[in-house]
Amino acid sequence: MKKLLTLLFAAGWLAGCSSVPSSKSSAPLPPQTRAGGYYLDDGPEANPPKNLDQVPDAVPRDEPLHKFANRPYEVMGKNYTPMREREPLRQTGVASWYGKRYHGRKTSSGEVYDMYGMTAAHPTLPIPSYVKVTSLDNGRSVIVRVNDRGPFHSDRVIDLSYTAAWKLGLLGKGSGRVTVESVGPDTEAVTPLAASAPLEAVPLAPPEPAPRSEQSQAAAPAAGIYVQLGAFGSLENARKLLARARAALAIPAERAQIAFVGNLHRVKLGPFADHGEASGWVERSSAALGVAAITVTR
Repeated sequence: MKKLLTLLFAAGWLAGCSSVPSSKSSAPLPPQTRAGGYYLDDGPEANPPKNLDQVPDAVPRDEPLHKFANRPYEVMGKNYTPMREREPLRQTGVASWYGKRYHGRKTSSGEVYDMYGMTAAHPTLPIPSYVKVTSLDNGRSVIVRVNDRGPFHSDRVIDLSYTAAWKLGLLGKGSGRVTVESVGPDTEAVTPLAASAPLEAVPLAPPEPAPRSEQSQAAAPAAGIYVQLGAFGSLENARKLLARARAALAIPAERAQIAFVGNLHRVKLGPFADHGEASGWVERSSAALGVAAITVTR
């Protein structure tokens, strides 16, 4: 009897062990398209359009700043102060995207979010403004119009629309490393995008009149490849940066200019013979002056 009880106990113990799942063979892994998951059930719609490759990038144009969307604000205990002037910006970090949960809802600018457009959300860039986003994984680039606020995660720098993320190859992963660069109307041409409805907005302060002695203000620079060091509503601020650039870079005065383009005073170097030479000056200028220099083409 004692042996029988022992055998029954051992059999029951073994049966119990066989019901404990192995840590390596528990629930199946989620499908590739949902890597990273969708926050609050956000994600793509069941039947997204099939012609996303034909959606043109946003076309940078001069627009007045929005009246309310550029005020300081607080989210989750953190304060944010949006930029009040369109200055050069270059960031490297993680881009994410938002989809059907917010599709059709109003953005911070009051515009309705269209997940199939070419837009983005940024915590502090002026609304509206334009940026070029480049994937560090595959080198693909898009130009999007910033019309919303976010993301509010410490490791992310920008939230993209569904289509922008699709073009960059970010949909499957949910996020990816990118470079974000501010761009303006004098950026190299891209496929036109239909203009959106006008916003309730307040224009930038009118530019100060330039003195006749400022040669760079007399006429727009000649066509070519330039390096833009900064763009200011204030001529005085542009002059200060110009003086610093001429001193730090030892560049001839005729190749460091202030051009009044698109209601902004733009400090530019050039023109340069090719993009390779211009890229060298972008790196040199950024290091010497602490600015986010960018290449522009007229």
